[in-house]
Amino acid sequence: MKNTPTPELIDIHAHFLLPEYVAAAERAGHLRPDGMPAWPTWNLRRHLDLMDDTGIARSVLSVSSPGVHFGDDFRAQVLARRMNDTAAEFGKDHPGRFGFFASLPLPDVDGALGELRYALDVLHADGVVLLSNAGGQYPGDPSWDQLWRELDDRAAVVLLHPTSPPQWRQVALDRPRPMIEFLFDNARAVTDLALTGIFNRYPRIQFIVTHAGGVLRLLGDRLDLFRDTYEMPSVKPQLKDLWYDEPLAGVDHLLYGSDYPFTPLETVARRLTRLDESAEDWRARTTFNAVRLLGELVPRPR
Repeated sequence: MKNTPTPELIDIHAHFLLPEYVAAAERAGHLRPDGMPAWPTWNLRRHLDLMDDTGIARSVLSVSSPGVHFGDDFRAQVLARRMNDTAAEFGKDHPGRFGFFASLPLPDVDGALGELRYALDVLHADGVVLLSNAGGQYPGDPSWDQLWRELDDRAAVVLLHPTSPPQWRQVALDRPRPMIEFLFDNARAVTDLALTGIFNRYPRIQFIVTHAGGVLRLLGDRLDLFRDTYEMPSVKPQLKDLWYDEPLAGVDHLLYGSDYPFTPLETVARRLTRLDESAEDWRARTTFNAVRLLGELVPRPR
């Protein structure tokens, strides 16, 4: 791998796995997560090696799809707490290297509010991770309003991560859902947030949208064509305030996200090399944006 002279890069879209998490997911039927061949291998030492080899100073960890809720509210609360406690411990054991976005046991809103308060007030999480839908419930659902109010009161950061749509058997056609369906389900979630007024009603929440920036650029134009026919808010202005983890022309709110380990280590390294070759200042720009968003300085690793 390439050793870079600029180790300030912040990875805001990185995942972690624990054996008990994978076991819980497999018991719930997720033997091939979202149609992928198998669960990736992850351990903390390998993640740190990747960071050191590619110039990533800090990774903000989160639990990816399928999340922590597998049908039982209580078990989801227990699993969310276990994952959040462990992520916080990683940060304590390796100061400056790891932050995390806390998992919430949605669609159990009461449980999610309890875990949100614990994660932000006790564990000092960088924000929360929400999936594009929770058991088929999209984020504009009225039952989520209390959660949005609390996130807005705290000016919290929300990483919006895609998951399989509820009708994936009909639309994925046995293809891995991250390949196609993830893009469209996150776009569906963002559209729901815009059309139900969540972005406008709760403007202090900072949303990071993963995997769907390009789709949303096209979709915003399409949706605004319907404003003359239906009473609906303009979507395009709302998309400008979101943060994205993929290069998009004309968008200032750019961040870096590796999606490791669901994106293999070798692929992460190749993508970073291509980005370094295509834009000399992209590391500085995305790191500056991450510091603006997360409100903290990132120490250089020794």
